Amino acid sequence: MSERIAILLCTYQGEKYLADQLDSFAAQTHTDWVLAVSDDGSVDSTREMLANYRLKWGADKLNVYEGPRRGFVGNFMSLTCNIQVQADYYSFSDQDDIWHAEKLQYAIEWLKTIPSDTPALYCTRTQLVNEANQPIGLSPLFERQPAFENSLAQNIAGGNTMVFNDAARRLLLQAGPLVDVAAHDWWVYLAVTACGGKVRYDPRPSLRYRQHTSNLIGANRGLLARLTRIRMLFRGHLKEWNERNIDALVQLRGQMTPSNIKLLDQFSSARESSLLKRIQKFRSTGIYRQTALGNIGMILAVIFNKL
Repeated sequence: MSERIAILLCTYQGEKYLADQLDSFAAQTHTDWVLAVSDDGSVDSTREMLANYRLKWGADKLNVYEGPRRGFVGNFMSLTCNIQVQADYYSFSDQDDIWHAEKLQYAIEWLKTIPSDTPALYCTRTQLVNEANQPIGLSPLFERQPAFENSLAQNIAGGNTMVFNDAARRLLLQAGPLVDVAAHDWWVYLAVTACGGKVRYDPRPSLRYRQHTSNLIGANRGLLARLTRIRMLFRGHLKEWNERNIDALVQLRGQMTPSNIKLLDQFSSARESSLLKRIQKFRSTGIYRQTALGNIGMILAVIFNKL
């Protein structure tokens, strides 16, 4: 059985750390991979570096495409929905991480156990490092079961850890590259769980996730980071993100399970109800976040109509 993985790497002004990431691809124990890069208008040496690696690895190993210039979500979704990129599995990649050598191997070991017609998503915890690649901790460890009830409230893992099968990719193709969501990785988690797919959250870190001032989205680590996200919630960010997610899921309604269609409708109705009805309806959905603090913040969001 073929086990080719297309690595979907999005770049923009990535010259500082890109070589470390590319070298970590070459060090993978699972060697049946190809690299598709969407560059979003870099004017540093990123394109030159990619051209050099293409010469080193061969034209069949690395292809570069022009990004859509719509931000990181638009770039990732454009590459994900690029039909010139074909494989059995797909792996998101940021430009500034360093993958562990077994990253793709561990993903494939689990993904192979899922029937090919069932959408499946593998994701992991991360090892956090500073700009100099020195360890500074781990991303949060989530222990509750991945499910649609959870994906409606949060994303459990960074896109840089995600590997998904072709059945999951077909769902993303159905919604298309212009889908209006806040984050590409949260969208994948939503789409797969909504449509009855399988999700594996591996507590083993699969990469060194570099934390630096240019991070578009950093790790949700520590009390301060979580309180910051709760503050964002009360500024209305979560309410807007949920609205966009709900609208995006309409495009997959025909693929969703009946129970998840019912759950989504209950969630939508609760968000539009008066206080008491909103609380009652929300409690009946069973929607949850992974941590106690996160659930407290979510309850407050329900009360103050910020969900």
